[in-house]
Amino acid sequence: EPGTIVTLQSVDGSPRPLSVALATLALTLCDYETPVWLDPMMRAAPGVAEFLRFHTGAKVIERPGEAVFAFGGGAGELPDLNEFAIGTLEYPDRSTTVVIEVTRLANEAGWRLTGPGIAVEAQLAAAPLPASFADQLRANHALFPRGVDIVLCSGRRLAALPRSTWVER
Repeated sequence: EPGTIVTLQSVDGSPRPLSVALATLALTLCDYETPVWLDPMMRAAPGVAEFLRFHTGAKVIERPGEAVFAFGGGAGELPDLNEFAIGTLEYPDRSTTVVIEVTRLANEAGWRLTGPGIAVEAQLAAAPLPASFADQLRANHALFPRGVDIVLCSGRRLAALPRSTWVER
């Protein structure tokens, strides 16, 4: 269910600024065939790239548009969503999943979510994110079936925003 916050039961041990949720997601989804992009804060953090390479075999790449997964830990460090791979009409799955660490993640007023997997509507609040992020999500949704998928992580919690989800303030 898009926007639903789930809490992961996992053992911590990842280097900061990787949260338990972000690290668990990376360890679950990435492997040696997965190009991974790290935002400048994550890239500069001691041990993050090495942790991902050692545990998953994933190659850390320089250009966000070539990533299967992108991990961001700072709102000011994340490029616009349109800089990531959006897939093609024939292969919409060849897009980037953008995983963003936030400090606040709650099912309360902030964004109104509608679309597939949501019975009527859902509420989601997340911060910090770029000021233009809600607009970027709407532009991303307009590309459907192409576009990026978003996962927001906070500590042990995460919520997914697939490209099919309509986001309003």
